[in-house]
Amino acid sequence: MLLVQPTLEQQTLFRNALDENSHNIQSEIEILKKWLKEQPHLPDTWDEHCLLHFLKGCKFSVETSKKKLENYFIFRATLPEFFSNRDVRNPEIKEVLKVMQSAVLPELTPDGKRISIARAVKYDFETPNIADMIKLAFMVGDLRLKLEETGVFDVYIADFNFPLAKHFYKINPLVLKKMFMCVQEAYPVLIKEVHLVNAPPFIEFVMTIVKPFLSPALSEVIHIHTSIETLYDFIPKNILPEEYGGNAGKMSDLQDKWLRTLEEHSSWFEKEDNIKADLSIKTLKNGSRGDCRELEGSFRKLCVD
Repeated sequence: MLLVQPTLEQQTLFRNALDENSHNIQSEIEILKKWLKEQPHLPDTWDEHCLLHFLKGCKFSVETSKKKLENYFIFRATLPEFFSNRDVRNPEIKEVLKVMQSAVLPELTPDGKRISIARAVKYDFETPNIADMIKLAFMVGDLRLKLEETGVFDVYIADFNFPLAKHFYKINPLVLKKMFMCVQEAYPVLIKEVHLVNAPPFIEFVMTIVKPFLSPALSEVIHIHTSIETLYDFIPKNILPEEYGGNAGKMSDLQDKWLRTLEEHSSWFEKEDNIKADLSIKTLKNGSRGDCRELEGSFRKLCVD
């Protein structure tokens, strides 16, 4: 199974953590549906399932959900390097897959956390196009909005068992800034932990560059591990892939399942690519980023600063 869904006990833990029972969920969904129809620059064709994910990811704050929804559709329009031409059969994605393995693990932790892992296939490789790597990650994120039947917390593991400095110096920080803006300001994810494993000393320099892009809440959940052993203090070993001492199977097999699923949804992604903000309409609300020029202007300022 691609994603094992939460048990009733895990669902109860999640609902209690968000105080879900104190909210009139259907009423809040209707508010979002009505609000989307009133926004001339935003699409209003999303189903209730996706809107519920935004409510849960925003801890049932309707106003925060509105802001994230608006940013989500605006970023889709302003960041084509992440959100257009999304097909895993494309040559640029295949180039990424030559050097990177990634997968969302099927099993949840006992307390209902979903684990995602990204790692290098080999130790020495040419630096890939980071924007294409991010595109692939957001493809999985978008598909999870469709496939996750109920809410879960997220844990991300990045394995740095490769010459990090060699590649980091080739990455435009502007691309990283855009990625973190998307994750924090547009996607309805509840990130409980981020684990950087097999981290070299150079990771400290990386964090000084990246931390200004992170919210205090996200910065607080980042854990740096120089080996795998300390990861087990947070995540049960048995649900991890074989490469990390677990029983979830090989990373290559887990990734292949996701790639097949992404390919099966190629026509869905093609339709989704067109569900985005209309940037010709200037009356954007809720403190969003505005049109493409305003957004890109903020990125250019980052590079100058």
